[in-house]
Amino acid sequence: MNVSEHDRTSGAGFSGAVGLVLARPARLLGIEPFFMEFIAGIEERLAERGLSVLLHVVATQEAEIDAYRRWAAQGLVDTVVVVNRTVDDKRLPVLRELGLPAVLVGAGSDDADGTDAAAGGGGPAMPAVRTDDAGPVREALAHLLDLGHRRIARVSGPANLLHTRARTAALVEGCRAVGVEPVVVEGDYSDEAGAKLTTALLRRPEPPTAILYDNDVMAVAGLGAAKEMGVAVPERLSLIAWDDSTLCRLASPPLTTMSVDVHQYGVLVAESVLELIDGRPVAERWSPTARCVPRGSTAPCAVPSTTV
Repeated sequence: MNVSEHDRTSGAGFSGAVGLVLARPARLLGIEPFFMEFIAGIEERLAERGLSVLLHVVATQEAEIDAYRRWAAQGLVDTVVVVNRTVDDKRLPVLRELGLPAVLVGAGSDDADGTDAAAGGGGPAMPAVRTDDAGPVREALAHLLDLGHRRIARVSGPANLLHTRARTAALVEGCRAVGVEPVVVEGDYSDEAGAKLTTALLRRPEPPTAILYDNDVMAVAGLGAAKEMGVAVPERLSLIAWDDSTLCRLASPPLTTMSVDVHQYGVLVAESVLELIDGRPVAERWSPTARCVPRGSTAPCAVPSTTV
């Protein structure tokens, strides 16, 4: 569809809103900077065209689907942004059924046609802003291996998320290539999970000398848990967070991170949204690449690989 400027100002067949549903505990939004920066990037670009983001926070993917049905029935949004792609994602076939245009966020190169298997395959391609989740993990792992670490753990996000699986697969593949068997435990992005899982890892008979976390909140909480157990960072334990933030930079020591320009990520998503709304071909876009930024939480391993 091509929406004219007159339609935008008159409201004829045009809501002026872009929908974004976050299926996650609402309390996490108050402590996790990622989505606030991401949404700010989207809103900044959309505001130039007089558009806004309609944000809805729900607890489950089923509730997210219900929101899409309400929005479509009431004409509340012109398109939606779909985040946190999952295995057997039920949202895409529903969006097709509703005829609700969507931009997928975080689809990887293995989903090159924009069609998810859960949608039955063969459906019309959905535009996507793709993300390389494996490359940054390999870079962070190389940093740890260069420092001599061989007992490596990962505190992941929910295992059913596609980006979680891609990151875990990259870590496992990279570790096994050098004869290392990593330990992977599943968290939920909360500080409680970060602290609890870090404590459990450090109580193992052969505790890790390095831990990679799937977000900044779990990493900062893991740092606090290590301190409470008397495990010095980085002298005895190196930590790396995914997502850079003020939390990471103000931690003591400052956390090494896999850093990405989240604000620009949001701007790129908004560009795809605008092309979709205007009825123009939506260009293939990739999110800014995450890069390993070494700081004070990583150091050479002080524990020989053969030592318990």
